[in-house]
Amino acid sequence: MLHCCDTMKSISMFSDSKFIVSVTLFGLSAFVAATAAYKPIVIVHGLFGKPCNFHVMARRVEQAHPGTEVSTISLYDGLRSLAPMWDQARGLIHKMQPIMSRAPQGVHLLCYSQGGLLCRAALSLLALHNVDTFISLASPQMGQYGVPALFQKALPMARTHVHNICYNGLGQRLSICNYWNDPLHQEKYETNSKFLAVINNQTHSPHADAWKKNFLRIKNLVMVGGPGEDVVMPWQSSFFESYDEHLGILGMTEQQVYTQDSFGLRTLDEAGNLTKCVVPYVRHLQFPFDRYTFEKCILQWLT
Repeated sequence: MLHCCDTMKSISMFSDSKFIVSVTLFGLSAFVAATAAYKPIVIVHGLFGKPCNFHVMARRVEQAHPGTEVSTISLYDGLRSLAPMWDQARGLIHKMQPIMSRAPQGVHLLCYSQGGLLCRAALSLLALHNVDTFISLASPQMGQYGVPALFQKALPMARTHVHNICYNGLGQRLSICNYWNDPLHQEKYETNSKFLAVINNQTHSPHADAWKKNFLRIKNLVMVGGPGEDVVMPWQSSFFESYDEHLGILGMTEQQVYTQDSFGLRTLDEAGNLTKCVVPYVRHLQFPFDRYTFEKCILQWLT
């Protein structure tokens, strides 16, 4: 037979147990809710790249945001990344669509180097994409004018001669030539570029309005780069800047694509949805592995 104090003790223990279970369930629910709140991340590699280049970053995402789905796209890996950019962009769309369909809350795009241009093209073509934040990591968004060591096998010549190779039908079958932007031969660039000049609406494409509307479905565009860059030339191309005809730097807001809002860059900027993150002392191939870049420029957007 239980005494009163024993009964009270039993009631107290039962109440404590209920409290512990409630707290545990609440904690698990909060964890599940927080985990579910993290949008999936799609990572796209650059020229000559492979998904394994982003294993370190994927682990850092998992450590910071447990349970986040990270998809590092295997597409046109290695030397196959020299394929025409439009072919690669269409392939990227095919890879992205099932990921987006599983994520009604939206996804984030993290696109490195040449991959940043592929992602911009995919966002322009996809009418119903649900990309929240597009992170352009060390990407030549206003094109390339320089032949770094990484390009030497594909373009073994001085930059002043590359236009002779790139600005013709045969050259435009190389991805690098698709975004070669020679400030000294702009007429040839606008006439012959089958990719960069087109997605920039510098050739007045009949699809320009639809592509702009599609691109502007994103909520944020984050641009990451810095003066330690040794592949993207000029390094300011990562921020939609380029060489002018005197080889000085033409700032983003001075670009015709900005002043005319050709594809939505000015709209994003004026809405406060354009972020520039400059990282000093990081070389091109280090960007996917650099902890400072990840913590300063990337992590805060992956929610």
